[in-house]
Amino acid sequence: MSDRPDISYNVIESDAEGYYEDKKSRFISVIHPVCDEQEAIEFISGIKKKYYDARHNCYAMIIGPGSEFKKSSDDGEPAKTAGLPMLEVLSGAGLTNVVAVVTRYFGGTLLGTGGLIRAYQGALKDALDNARIKKVVYCADISVNIPYPDQGAVSYYLETQSILVMSTEYKEDVTYRIRVVESESEQVTKRIVDITQGRAVIRVEEKGFNPL
Repeated sequence: MSDRPDISYNVIESDAEGYYEDKKSRFISVIHPVCDEQEAIEFISGIKKKYYDARHNCYAMIIGPGSEFKKSSDDGEPAKTAGLPMLEVLSGAGLTNVVAVVTRYFGGTLLGTGGLIRAYQGALKDALDNARIKKVVYCADISVNIPYPDQGAVSYYLETQSILVMSTEYKEDVTYRIRVVESESEQVTKRIVDITQGRAVIRVEEKGFNPL
């Protein structure tokens, strides 16, 4: 049985930027991948230095495989008009290990509560449209050692099931290193054992969150 629930989440591969404008107020957004809160804080500090002359630098962050840690700031905007709406956008995209900052240059006209929410979310959504997002899943990396006569059948099974083969080594026997969703690993390894009539030697090498 699996010793961990089937967990997956989305992350961004690199920084992405977006833009929104309303009544001459300009909103510049950037999203950035992070590993922890300290890294997020350092990134926010860097954005504030870059846009030192801006009226507001609002942010939102989500950290942890299960999105355990969430934090946001309105940075002087009316309560719940910037940071929280930005947090909702990140959550809606299923993202974690990410920080977003939206910088506002005031255009001289008040936008009202609804206008601010639309602006901060609009700027962040534009950045997400420009981002490369990948899915990360709790996986098992498995070593599969088989005799050469079983290679054809096992290779066919791996290919037809779209199982990720990370490497293939040819020595006295054939050794595949495969990656599967951890919750499906028992089913996959049992099938390989059946295909090889018990000749396969299977070993779980590592478990963790990885792209699949």
